[in-house]
Amino acid sequence: MSARLRILITGFGPFPGAPFNPTQALVARLKRLRRPALGDVELIGHIFHVTYATVDRELPLLLAKHQPQALLMFGLAGRTAHLRVETRARNAVTTLWPDADRTRARKGSILSDADARMFGPHTAKLLRVAVGTGIDARASRDAGSYLCNYLSWRAIEAARTDNGPRLAAFVHVPLLARGGTSRRKGMPRITLEELVDAGEAMLLEMVRLTRQAARTS
Repeated sequence: MSARLRILITGFGPFPGAPFNPTQALVARLKRLRRPALGDVELIGHIFHVTYATVDRELPLLLAKHQPQALLMFGLAGRTAHLRVETRARNAVTTLWPDADRTRARKGSILSDADARMFGPHTAKLLRVAVGTGIDARASRDAGSYLCNYLSWRAIEAARTDNGPRLAAFVHVPLLARGGTSRRKGMPRITLEELVDAGEAMLLEMVRLTRQAARTS
Protein backbone atom coordinates (compact mmCIF):
# COMPACT_ATOMS: atom_id res chain seq x y z
CA MET A 1 0.00 0.00 0.00
CA SER A 2 1.29 3.47 -0.82
CA ALA A 3 1.98 6.00 1.95
CA ARG A 4 -1.13 7.95 1.05
CA LEU A 5 -4.33 6.21 2.07
CA ARG A 6 -7.30 6.60 -0.26
CA ILE A 7 -10.91 6.35 0.94
CA LEU A 8 -13.80 6.38 -1.51
CA ILE A 9 -16.96 7.87 0.06
CA THR A 10 -20.17 7.44 -1.91
CA GLY A 11 -23.78 8.51 -1.76
CA PHE A 12 -26.80 8.50 -4.03
CA GLY A 13 -28.84 11.10 -5.85
CA PRO A 14 -32.64 11.40 -5.74
CA PHE A 15 -34.85 8.54 -6.83
CA PRO A 16 -38.59 7.89 -7.23
CA GLY A 17 -40.26 8.75 -3.94
CA ALA A 18 -37.20 10.58 -2.59
CA PRO A 19 -36.61 13.92 -4.35
CA PHE A 20 -34.08 14.90 -1.65
CA ASN A 21 -31.28 12.50 -0.73
CA PRO A 22 -29.28 13.63 2.33
CA THR A 23 -26.31 11.45 1.40
CA GLN A 24 -25.32 14.03 -1.22
CA ALA A 25 -24.79 16.69 1.45
CA LEU A 26 -23.16 14.18 3.79
CA VAL A 27 -20.58 13.06 1.24
CA ALA A 28 -19.77 16.67 0.36
CA ARG A 29 -19.20 17.56 4.01
CA LEU A 30 -17.07 14.49 4.74
CA LYS A 31 -14.93 15.07 1.67
CA ARG A 32 -14.09 18.58 2.94
CA LEU A 33 -12.98 17.41 6.39
CA ARG A 34 -9.58 18.61 7.56
CA ARG A 35 -8.31 16.66 10.56
CA PRO A 36 -4.77 15.69 11.69
CA ALA A 37 -5.72 12.01 11.32
CA LEU A 38 -6.61 12.69 7.70
CA GLY A 39 -3.41 14.51 6.84
CA ASP A 40 -2.11 11.68 4.68
CA VAL A 41 -5.52 10.50 3.51
CA GLU A 42 -7.06 11.27 0.13
CA LEU A 43 -10.84 11.46 0.37
CA ILE A 44 -12.64 10.78 -2.89
CA GLY A 45 -16.34 11.56 -3.06
CA HIS A 46 -18.82 10.21 -5.58
CA ILE A 47 -22.59 10.37 -6.00
CA PHE A 48 -24.24 7.55 -7.92
CA HIS A 49 -27.24 8.13 -10.12
CA VAL A 50 -29.78 5.68 -8.70
CA THR A 51 -29.72 3.01 -11.40
CA TYR A 52 -28.35 -0.51 -11.58
CA ALA A 53 -26.57 0.31 -14.84
CA THR A 54 -24.80 3.26 -13.19
CA VAL A 55 -23.48 1.12 -10.33
CA ASP A 56 -22.30 -1.58 -12.74
CA ARG A 57 -20.55 0.99 -14.91
CA GLU A 58 -19.15 3.50 -12.44
CA LEU A 59 -18.06 1.39 -9.46
CA PRO A 60 -15.45 -0.58 -11.44
CA LEU A 61 -14.22 2.63 -13.05
CA LEU A 62 -13.88 4.37 -9.68
CA LEU A 63 -12.00 1.43 -8.17
CA ALA A 64 -9.67 1.18 -11.16
CA LYS A 65 -8.97 4.94 -11.31
CA HIS A 66 -8.50 5.70 -7.62
CA GLN A 67 -7.58 2.27 -6.21
CA PRO A 68 -9.04 3.09 -2.79
CA GLN A 69 -8.04 0.98 0.18
CA ALA A 70 -11.47 1.45 1.75
CA LEU A 71 -14.99 2.14 0.56
CA LEU A 72 -17.49 3.91 2.83
CA MET A 73 -20.95 4.05 1.27
CA PHE A 74 -24.11 5.86 2.34
CA GLY A 75 -27.72 5.50 1.22
CA LEU A 76 -31.15 6.74 2.24
CA ALA A 77 -33.64 4.62 4.19
CA GLY A 78 -36.59 7.00 4.27
CA ARG A 79 -38.80 4.81 6.45
CA THR A 80 -36.24 4.43 9.23
CA ALA A 81 -35.71 7.09 11.88
CA HIS A 82 -32.25 5.92 12.96
CA LEU A 83 -28.85 5.26 11.39
CA ARG A 84 -28.36 1.68 10.17
CA VAL A 85 -24.91 0.13 9.82
CA GLU A 86 -25.45 -2.75 7.42
CA THR A 87 -23.75 -6.04 8.21
CA ARG A 88 -24.51 -7.88 4.97
CA ALA A 89 -25.85 -7.62 1.43
CA ARG A 90 -28.79 -9.82 0.52
CA ASN A 91 -28.98 -11.74 -2.75
CA ALA A 92 -32.15 -9.85 -3.64
CA VAL A 93 -33.34 -7.26 -6.13
CA THR A 94 -36.82 -5.80 -6.13
CA THR A 95 -38.85 -6.27 -9.28
CA LEU A 96 -41.54 -3.90 -7.99
CA TRP A 97 -39.76 -0.56 -7.73
CA PRO A 98 -38.05 0.99 -10.77
CA ASP A 99 -34.74 2.81 -10.50
CA ALA A 100 -34.31 6.49 -11.30
CA ASP A 101 -34.41 5.75 -15.03
CA ARG A 102 -37.67 3.83 -14.56
CA THR A 103 -35.94 0.53 -15.22
CA ARG A 104 -37.20 -2.53 -13.34
CA ALA A 105 -35.08 -5.55 -12.50
CA ARG A 106 -36.19 -8.63 -14.40
CA LYS A 107 -35.39 -11.15 -11.67
CA GLY A 108 -35.47 -11.06 -7.90
CA SER A 109 -31.88 -12.10 -7.21
CA ILE A 110 -28.41 -10.83 -8.09
CA LEU A 111 -26.88 -14.28 -8.58
CA SER A 112 -28.46 -17.70 -8.81
CA ASP A 113 -28.13 -19.89 -5.71
CA ALA A 114 -25.93 -17.49 -3.74
CA ASP A 115 -26.06 -16.73 -0.03
CA ALA A 116 -25.97 -13.28 1.54
CA ARG A 117 -22.55 -11.65 1.64
CA MET A 118 -21.14 -10.31 4.90
CA PHE A 119 -19.23 -7.05 5.23
CA GLY A 120 -17.15 -8.31 8.15
CA PRO A 121 -16.53 -7.69 11.87
CA HIS A 122 -15.40 -4.11 11.27
CA THR A 123 -19.05 -3.04 11.00
CA ALA A 124 -19.44 -3.50 14.77
CA LYS A 125 -16.60 -1.04 15.34
CA LEU A 126 -18.15 1.49 12.99
CA LEU A 127 -21.43 1.14 14.86
CA ARG A 128 -19.73 1.69 18.20
CA VAL A 129 -18.09 4.96 17.19
CA ALA A 130 -21.32 6.20 15.59
CA VAL A 131 -23.25 5.50 18.80
CA GLY A 132 -20.49 7.30 20.67
CA THR A 133 -21.45 10.57 18.98
CA GLY A 134 -24.91 10.38 20.57
CA ILE A 135 -26.79 9.46 17.41
CA ASP A 136 -29.38 6.67 17.35
CA ALA A 137 -27.48 4.03 15.37
CA ARG A 138 -28.17 0.30 15.13
CA ALA A 139 -26.83 -2.74 13.31
CA SER A 140 -28.93 -4.03 10.41
CA ARG A 141 -29.06 -7.38 8.66
CA ASP A 142 -31.39 -6.19 5.92
CA ALA A 143 -30.13 -3.64 3.40
CA GLY A 144 -33.35 -3.99 1.43
CA SER A 145 -33.54 -5.05 -2.19
CA TYR A 146 -33.00 -1.76 -3.99
CA LEU A 147 -29.87 0.09 -5.12
CA CYS A 148 -28.31 0.34 -1.65
CA ASN A 149 -28.30 -3.42 -1.27
CA TYR A 150 -27.14 -3.86 -4.87
CA LEU A 151 -24.19 -1.49 -4.38
CA SER A 152 -23.36 -3.26 -1.12
CA TRP A 153 -23.23 -6.60 -2.94
CA ARG A 154 -20.98 -5.27 -5.67
CA ALA A 155 -18.69 -3.58 -3.13
CA ILE A 156 -18.26 -6.76 -1.09
CA GLU A 157 -17.60 -8.56 -4.36
CA ALA A 158 -14.86 -6.05 -5.19
CA ALA A 159 -13.36 -6.26 -1.70
CA ARG A 160 -12.87 -10.00 -2.18
CA THR A 161 -10.61 -9.50 -5.18
CA ASP A 162 -6.82 -9.20 -4.92
CA ASN A 163 -6.72 -5.57 -6.04
CA GLY A 164 -9.96 -4.41 -4.45
CA PRO A 165 -10.46 -2.28 -1.33
CA ARG A 166 -9.40 -3.88 1.95
CA LEU A 167 -12.62 -2.83 3.69
CA ALA A 168 -16.09 -1.82 2.58
CA ALA A 169 -19.06 -0.62 4.60
CA PHE A 170 -22.57 0.62 3.90
CA VAL A 171 -24.58 2.91 6.17
CA HIS A 172 -28.25 3.74 5.72
CA VAL A 173 -29.25 7.22 6.88
CA PRO A 174 -32.77 8.47 7.63
CA LEU A 175 -34.56 11.49 6.29
CA LEU A 176 -33.21 14.57 8.03
CA ALA A 177 -34.90 17.22 10.08
CA ARG A 178 -35.61 20.33 8.06
CA GLY A 179 -35.50 23.93 9.21
CA GLY A 180 -33.31 23.20 12.23
CA THR A 181 -35.93 21.13 14.07
CA SER A 182 -34.45 17.87 15.28
CA ARG A 183 -36.95 16.49 17.80
CA ARG A 184 -40.54 17.08 16.82
CA LYS A 185 -43.09 15.36 19.02
CA GLY A 186 -43.82 11.89 17.69
CA MET A 187 -41.29 12.28 14.85
CA PRO A 188 -37.68 12.30 16.03
CA ARG A 189 -35.39 13.37 13.23
CA ILE A 190 -31.65 13.43 12.96
CA THR A 191 -30.11 16.70 11.80
CA LEU A 192 -27.44 17.07 9.15
CA GLU A 193 -24.93 18.17 11.78
CA GLU A 194 -25.58 15.05 13.84
CA LEU A 195 -25.24 12.93 10.73
CA VAL A 196 -21.94 14.58 9.78
CA ASP A 197 -20.59 14.01 13.31
CA ALA A 198 -21.45 10.30 13.09
CA GLY A 199 -20.12 10.11 9.53
CA GLU A 200 -16.84 11.71 10.60
CA ALA A 201 -16.46 9.23 13.47
CA MET A 202 -17.05 6.30 11.15
CA LEU A 203 -14.68 7.70 8.53
CA LEU A 204 -11.88 8.13 11.08
CA GLU A 205 -12.49 4.61 12.37
CA MET A 206 -12.42 3.30 8.80
CA VAL A 207 -9.04 4.97 8.33
CA ARG A 208 -7.73 3.36 11.53
CA LEU A 209 -9.05 -0.08 10.60
CA THR A 210 -7.67 0.12 7.07
CA ARG A 211 -4.21 1.01 8.35
CA GLN A 212 -4.46 -1.85 10.83
CA ALA A 213 -5.44 -4.27 8.06
CA ALA A 214 -2.47 -3.11 5.98
CA ARG A 215 -0.04 -3.78 8.83
CA THR A 216 -1.34 -7.29 9.44
CA SER A 217 -1.60 -8.39 5.81
